[in-house]
Amino acid sequence: MRFLPTRVHGVIDYLWGLALLSSPWLLGFADIPAAKWTAVIFGVGAILYSAITAYEFGLLKLLPMPLHLILDGFGGLVLAASPFLFGFAAQVYWPHVVFGLFSVVASLVTHTETMLPTGHREPA
Repeated sequence: MRFLPTRVHGVIDYLWGLALLSSPWLLGFADIPAAKWTAVIFGVGAILYSAITAYEFGLLKLLPMPLHLILDGFGGLVLAASPFLFGFAAQVYWPHVVFGLFSVVASLVTHTETMLPTGHREPA
């Protein structure tokens, strides 16, 4: 069931990206290179592809919203698995798992079409 408007998703995208990007220092795992760089790369990546998404908060509006949501879902799965894939689960794993699963859930509950100012949906 998709209930989250793309406008709200857009705000969440940038906040999520900034939070993930800053999490190594805020949550105390900046001294674990693989964990730190995974968070930084995924955070910056999310901000960049959000900036090119064709939704209310996109700057270039090149990436269709359905593809954005696929990236959110797939990227979230990889991020959640990253501590185990990249070998840092013994030191830290919860931030990556939580951020990753949040991204997966967001990809599943967000509308695939943006809302125009008049309240009509844009064609997919």
